[in-house]
Amino acid sequence: MTQREYAVITGASSGIGAATARLLADNGFHVIAAARRLDRLQELAKENNEIEAIELDVTNQKSVDAIAEKLKGKPVSIVVNCAGGAFDFNSVHTSDPEVWKKTFDLNVVGTVRVVKALTPHMQAHGKGHIVIITSTAGQRAYENGGSYVAAKFAESSLVETLRLELNGQPIRVTEIAPGMVKTEEFSTVRFGGDEEKAAKVYEGVEKPLTAEDVAESIRWSVMLPDHFNIDSMTIRPLAQAAAHKVFRAPIK
Repeated sequence: MTQREYAVITGASSGIGAATARLLADNGFHVIAAARRLDRLQELAKENNEIEAIELDVTNQKSVDAIAEKLKGKPVSIVVNCAGGAFDFNSVHTSDPEVWKKTFDLNVVGTVRVVKALTPHMQAHGKGHIVIITSTAGQRAYENGGSYVAAKFAESSLVETLRLELNGQPIRVTEIAPGMVKTEEFSTVRFGGDEEKAAKVYEGVEKPLTAEDVAESIRWSVMLPDHFNIDSMTIRPLAQAAAHKVFRAPIK
């Protein structure tokens, strides 16, 4: 029996990463679900025998090196970079530079670490697909989003750079840029655990995107024929016409 191809998913302990792990495991891949919270990954792995939990901190080079060593010789064909997040909602002149450093290290440098470590595995396998989850925040700036917007603009440019540098090799590179997605943690973390502020982000929006919606866009992209590359896909809920224009129903 042919060994299943491996799909490595970072940030797989919750949200988009967890949803993608479930969906790819259901569609024929052996999924390496990687994140810092091993307990959550182990619970996820109980759902499907094709999900394997591995602890990973993308901001720690030794942790990234360890997963690369563990996967050496495995048929790694997909790497989905979901690890990321926002940690403030402050204006530039009131923001904390340490938060900017944290945001860049997780979203940008963390992605670089993972791509650098696992691209040789795909090259050895003879094919691969790197997927990077950015955001519509990487397409248009907005007030009080400075640290996150800047990081996502940088991550978006990373995608373009990788595609140029890997041209001629059998490795596809795809950017998925979601707009408003309601997950259990993103806005709560951004607002320092303030559930009321987090809820207001989605107030009046009947159907924001879900983690499962984004996972489906990833599944579709990676399961296309090998010669067919999705360079960049922007996805939004119907209520969001642009980053700054969202229809919100009146509160009853």
